[in-house]
Amino acid sequence: MPKFTYTALKQDGSREQGTASGATALSVGHQLKEQGLTPVKLQEVSESSDHFAFLHTFSGVPLGEKLTFVENLELMLKSGIPVSRSMRILAKQSKNKKFVKVLEGLEAAVENGSQLYEAMSAYPNVFSDIFISMIQVGELSGNLETSLQQLGVQLEREADLRSRVRGAMIYPSVIIGAIVIITVIMSIFVLPKLTSVFKEFNASLPFATRVVVGFSDFMAGHAILVVLGLVLAVGAVVFGLRTQTGKAVLYRVSLVVPGIGPLTIKINIARFTRVLSSLLKSGIPIVQSLTVSAQSIPNTLYKEAILATAEQVKVGKSLTEVLQTHDRLFPFLIVQMLEVGEETGALETILEQIATHYETQIDATLKNMSSIIEPLLLLVIGGAVGALAYALIIPIYNIGSTIQ
Repeated sequence: MPKFTYTALKQDGSREQGTASGATALSVGHQLKEQGLTPVKLQEVSESSDHFAFLHTFSGVPLGEKLTFVENLELMLKSGIPVSRSMRILAKQSKNKKFVKVLEGLEAAVENGSQLYEAMSAYPNVFSDIFISMIQVGELSGNLETSLQQLGVQLEREADLRSRVRGAMIYPSVIIGAIVIITVIMSIFVLPKLTSVFKEFNASLPFATRVVVGFSDFMAGHAILVVLGLVLAVGAVVFGLRTQTGKAVLYRVSLVVPGIGPLTIKINIARFTRVLSSLLKSGIPIVQSLTVSAQSIPNTLYKEAILATAEQVKVGKSLTEVLQTHDRLFPFLIVQMLEVGEETGALETILEQIATHYETQIDATLKNMSSIIEPLLLLVIGGAVGALAYALIIPIYNIGSTIQ
């Protein structure tokens, strides 16, 4: 009988992880429900999944596809179409083959008597904790359409934030990549032909020219090793950033880099407050909301801080009382605003206002960053070209004067 690893929520909001056996993921989900547990993640343990676990990275569904799914499902449910039939219609409309199989699985599970959130828990690579939790609250409270509407807002904000961050990084990434490629090509194929002229005349070369000649000779003599080294270096960086250690180092560095640190804090706070506000509005208890929102944040520093906060809130401490101990991650102003929200009973509203405020600041910062990076890159490129021209033209002028 297949074995499954599971992550489930207890009635008090805490998490439990373990393994269970069952014919299907749905049967395991029912077993957990009978034990008073709410499954969040279920994944079959098999030899192939152990050997090829890295392939799960590519098995997700685009965020835009999920947003379209939520919006269409909300519309169909408001029109009175049953969930199972909605899944069938959405499966025929979707162009993503992976998502089509998921929707067909959801349709079959719902027709067999499972709740939609239970069926979704069998696809942890597609549906996140916040996705499943909000669907669960909607189904159990009878307000699934409202939960889908709030989930749609959350996904739309998340997609917009990702798009803005990626958009701001595309231009400098392309320019830097082009500079590296052009530098390598010129050093291997162009510069050696120019520097060979200096060697023929045995002239005394300026320091800058000697540096260019030495660099050119090294690149031309070790072209294969240089290209291979660049490929390996890029591969090592990409692989390292996929590991937990690499991510932790990146997140710590991003907090202290001038200009990047404040932006990193704003992005994580905007995501945290937006998710927490959506969960609380859906009626999810504060401890469970904190736990789920922590899982939605990639930054391990914020994730650990929020999970620790959830544990402290569970034993009776207030949210702001715990957050103020993480003053490096949560600025004083944010903590004070949340404290007002707790005192007035308007915590969800305050969280949404904070999220909107920071999202506006992030948008403005990214626009300003793009306008600043462009002239800086031009200055760097111009300086490099000028230095290279100086290193090549001065010895040519000296050689010409000697010949005359």
